[in-house]
Amino acid sequence: MAKKRPTTKTPTTKPKAPQLVGGEIPVVGAREPCPCDSGRRYKACHGREAAHAATELVRRPFEGLPAECDWVALRELVPAATVELGLRDALPQGVPEVRLATVLPMAWPALRRDTGAVLLGLQNDTASGDISRDLADTLVRALAAEPGTPVDGQRPAADGPRLQDLLDPAAPFEPVVHTGFEFWLENAEGATGEVAASLERANAAAIPTVRLTGVDAAYWCEAPEKNHLRWVMPHPEEALLDALARLHTAGASSLGEGTRLVGSFRAHGLVVPVWDLPMGMGADEAEKPAAEFGERLAETLGSAKPLTAEERRARSGFTNRQITLS
Repeated sequence: MAKKRPTTKTPTTKPKAPQLVGGEIPVVGAREPCPCDSGRRYKACHGREAAHAATELVRRPFEGLPAECDWVALRELVPAATVELGLRDALPQGVPEVRLATVLPMAWPALRRDTGAVLLGLQNDTASGDISRDLADTLVRALAAEPGTPVDGQRPAADGPRLQDLLDPAAPFEPVVHTGFEFWLENAEGATGEVAASLERANAAAIPTVRLTGVDAAYWCEAPEKNHLRWVMPHPEEALLDALARLHTAGASSLGEGTRLVGSFRAHGLVVPVWDLPMGMGADEAEKPAAEFGERLAETLGSAKPLTAEERRARSGFTNRQITLS
């Protein structure tokens, strides 16, 4: 029988803790040694933190911006609209204006016109979990782009600016809803050939949409079989669903004869109630009943009474039919 050899324990050496050098860790290749001098590859050290920060979903990316509800509506509901944006800092030389656009030709993230003006596209796929940071990164690059060129999308730096850092919080945010996409071109009337054909196709696919003037962030749209009103609301979700259930049970949730509150969906952290409207009810006809509903909702939101059994059933119905777009 062989004798056991004496064993000698080798002290284990713990890997070096990451050391900050100069306060900030620069970005390097995933397989390169991490600049913090930990002895590990970047992807297994500070690169992991950077990747996590870049992909973590921000539930309310437009929170803190003026007209957050309209930002959500333009991102999810409105086919063709533009808004002039004001920046915290002065516009760079050669940039006469910056406009937000729901969508741009070829789904470009941004476009620097021949005139130097910038169009920033809102309805694009984003590279990270923070739409605000993605848009801010695109905007910064568009401001420096050569006139007459589109701007591609890319993953923003994890610590890059957000829209809340770039936009002037005191500047007005006034969406202009268009019937088509002529705003793509500086001279749409002169469009010919493939450009004109592309514009015609885009216009044919756009659902007619109107922003109501008497309430905030409510958008009427004309669908093939019935019209709808989709209203992005800023209220906390639980309180809003309670209030909608109370109004529905009381027979006060409609916008008039032939209309019906059919449910809601969630988008970018906000709730969007949806009403079916008769085909003959246009945006103008929806203005007064929407304003009256807004007053009823404001009163009901202040109620602290527990929901009745009937109200709980109504609330459960809204919740079961709710979908999340983002």
